[in-house]
Amino acid sequence: MKWTGSRSEVFLSDEQGRDVASTSELALAASGKFLALRFTYIADLGAYLAPTGPFINTQGVVACLTGVYEVPAACARVKLAMTNKAPGAAYRGAGRPVMSYMLERLVDEAALELGVDPAELRRRNLVTKDKFPYKAANGITYDCGDFEGVLGDALEASDWAGFPARRAQSGSRGKLRGRGMAAYIEASGGGFAPSDQVELRFGADGGVTMYAVSHSHGQGHETSYAQIVSSVLGVPMEKFRLKNGDPAVRLIGNATGGSRSLLGVGSVMQLAAKQVVEKGLALAAEDLEAAAADIEFRDGSYRIRGTDRAVTLLALAQKYAGTPQALDVKTEGRFGVTFPNGCHVAEVEIEPETGVAEIVRFTAVDDAGNIVNHQIVEGQMQGGITQGAGQVFGEHAVYDPDTGQLLTGSFMDYPMPRAGLVGGLAIREHPVPTATNPLGAKGVGEAGVSGSLPALMNAVLDALRQAGVAHFDMPATPDRIWRAIRDAK
Repeated sequence: MKWTGSRSEVFLSDEQGRDVASTSELALAASGKFLALRFTYIADLGAYLAPTGPFINTQGVVACLTGVYEVPAACARVKLAMTNKAPGAAYRGAGRPVMSYMLERLVDEAALELGVDPAELRRRNLVTKDKFPYKAANGITYDCGDFEGVLGDALEASDWAGFPARRAQSGSRGKLRGRGMAAYIEASGGGFAPSDQVELRFGADGGVTMYAVSHSHGQGHETSYAQIVSSVLGVPMEKFRLKNGDPAVRLIGNATGGSRSLLGVGSVMQLAAKQVVEKGLALAAEDLEAAAADIEFRDGSYRIRGTDRAVTLLALAQKYAGTPQALDVKTEGRFGVTFPNGCHVAEVEIEPETGVAEIVRFTAVDDAGNIVNHQIVEGQMQGGITQGAGQVFGEHAVYDPDTGQLLTGSFMDYPMPRAGLVGGLAIREHPVPTATNPLGAKGVGEAGVSGSLPALMNAVLDALRQAGVAHFDMPATPDRIWRAIRDAK
């Protein structure tokens, strides 16, 4: 039996995300050093619990409670509420953007009240390189990072010092220009399965089929995994194909999510490829009639050292295609949590007469560890940044307070973030490899939204303060911005 929900049914029933109301507090010394953090928030989980709802609104939020800062004490008090709404669950970021939003809005507010440059206040409190591995107040240990370097790159790439001139230029055109910064960190790579299993199988045509549990629905697994295995085997990438959910191949592993596929499954793919090379050595020794100790593997071929006698891996695969498990490999692995981090700087212009806000510059500097495919990482960042912008500037599921009726039940009422939403986008990399997995990768799927959500909202607030607006919450729709400016007058 197959059932397909209509768009109207989907708006009413599919999981929604980040319905959180919070109060945040920060204690500082006279020098501006952070002394303590306290967060109190309530999360709406809807009428029915989704599998990830309670988890991401508790552990998912507080996993990086103190962010990239050195803070001696921190506390989070969480309440989960059941209401008449659609189930609350994971939306890109799965708790991480909630934490970065609460913390980074708070840091910007502190900088304003103290009269300190927001970048300088952050710099004073960053965990420095000499402190790693750093155990945070909530017991989580960050294994590595260069938070100062990331911040410095963001200041340079965004032309932080040149902002006053750009603000004045916007003002000459009747626009309110605001700037916002957000430094974030997230815990990635966890999972619920005991390990990630993969399998590599060689076909008679010389093709290699990669099997994994993680499902690619736009992340480019079929490309990244092929790059990883190809770099070890020396086999052209066009020879590879990825399959998920084949009933003839039984594997255990974690589903796609939590920015974990490359560092988890990708690392196991690398291990499997190395095992293929080891298995092929015995076959090459037989084929070349030489001792295995005298054979080396390089660029896809086994060669007797000091001679021109060689055989390629693909030739062996085709020769032994009828021999079960000749080169096929099934292996598994489980690797530790990693901590991607970054610093985003956003600039927005607001037209006071209409309340329309436009993102005019956005700079993202991120540490995702070692990167396998730069184009895929850039695409992930573009998508995540745009999703954060979508929440800031319009995405809002509105219910009638008296009847509980969903009022935003179609795309006539609920805005879809579009590709052109983020203007002046610049993406930079500042990789610090981790030792928690063979690839040195940290993950990137949630990075964009974890940085853009608070950075953009800080920019909106910075712009609105010029019109006398002291407090403003999402969403920053033209109507709400216009009303806030009018009320401030």
